[in-house]
Amino acid sequence: MPNETHSYDSTGDISLACFEVARRCYALDVTLVREIVRSQPVTPLPNSPALIEGVAELRGGMVPLLDLGRVLGGAPCEISQNSRIVVLDYEGLQIGLCVDAATDVLSIDPASLEEVPDLATQAGYEVVRSVVRRPDAGPVMVLAVDAILEAVYRSTPQAPARMGENA
Repeated sequence: MPNETHSYDSTGDISLACFEVARRCYALDVTLVREIVRSQPVTPLPNSPALIEGVAELRGGMVPLLDLGRVLGGAPCEISQNSRIVVLDYEGLQIGLCVDAATDVLSIDPASLEEVPDLATQAGYEVVRSVVRRPDAGPVMVLAVDAILEAVYRSTPQAPARMGENA
């Protein structure tokens, strides 16, 4: 994964933090996850990018929150007793991802990471970096944080033209 490192355990396996959004399993390398906390109240930020829900106070600091359901192009995550915020530390940025539930940590052989089908990546779909097939459950889609951030940047509202400027 470009720009994203993998954590390998003593057996050479990769550890993935798994969570659920819209009854599908997604994951991130555990080295990117600072903590997973219960859902918190969100304070909206005026004129923020459309994919930023707002900010939440966590451990004495303010963390921007993204609803992963919306980032992935679906319905917003459902707020319930299982809802969690996956707090990421990525290249000096702290970001909170709102998810339906945190499920487990999966230790996998790096050889089991499969590429996303060519048609999806050629069409510009880069949020899922790779897929892990599991014989006893549905696939795990490993997310690319850099692509998630790019989606957030693309959702930034355009500044209104100032008087006297050509549009």
